[in-house]
Parts: sequence; C-alpha cells; structure tokens
Amino acid sequence: MTATAPALTALAQGWCALSLLHGRIESHLERALQAEHGLSVREYSLLDVLSRQHDGVGGHLQMKQVADAVVLSQSATTRLVTRLEDRGLLERYLCPTDRRGIYTNVTEAGLALLTRARPTNEAALCEALTEAARDPRLEPLVRTVETTSTPVVTAG
Repeated sequence: MTATAPALTALAQGWCALSLLHGRIESHLERALQAEHGLSVREYSLLDVLSRQHDGVGGHLQMKQVADAVVLSQSATTRLVTRLEDRGLLERYLCPTDRRGIYTNVTEAGLALLTRARPTNEAALCEALTEAARDPRLEPLVRTVETTSTPVVTAG
C-alpha cells in the first residue's frame, strides 16, 4: 500500500468541499427559482448573462461565450436557448454585419421575468450560504464567496 502525499489529500479535500458547496447552493437556488418563477438555475443564468449584453464593441456574445458563461456545452446551450425562445423569453436574429452569425436577445417578457426572479435568486443564495457556513468544512469557502465581488463572465 502506498501513502498518499498530504498536499494531494488537502487538495482533494478542498475540491470535495468546493463541489459540496456548489451542489448545495445550486439545489437551493433551483428549488426557489422553480417554485416562485418556473425557472431552472440554468435558465435563470442564461437570461442573466444575455440581459447584460450591449450594442457596443464586443457587446453581443457568441454562442460559445454564452455556453462558457453558463457552464454548458454549446449544444446544451442551444437547446436551452430554444426552450426559452419557445416560451417567448428569448429571440434570435441575424448579425447585421455577418449574416452567418446569430445573436440571442432577451425579450421584454424575459426581462420582466428576470427582474422578478433576481430578488428570489439573491435571497436563496444568501440562505444557502448562511446554511453552508454552519458546516466547518464549508465555512472558509463561504467567506471567500462572500468577499469576492468580481463577476465571472468571459469575453472569449
């Protein structure tokens, strides 16, 4: 039997704690968003990311950038866009400068739903973090999340 290096054990434990925290938060958000607004966490995230687009340089995200921002594959992101488009929450249109490119925008109905869902998401996130902070394995990660204020959105 070989001994495991302590650094690897600590790294593995850290990864397990991060994974546990993520799962708890996502489950809490999912329940709250579904119950109050009929949205999944992924749907909410997609609406949120797309609502932040603008008409300036680099303001519209390509599907790969959107997929990266919502942590899904491009095909899963396309299916998600289609579902939200079918619900009237998103619309697609051709890029005016490159007819091969397709942009996706949030409709007025999508923006209204997102506006109603944001306080629910924020409250559920706070509740999930408060609950997770009671677990000594997760408390340091919760503090890190609470003190990090830089949004994570890639622009490719």
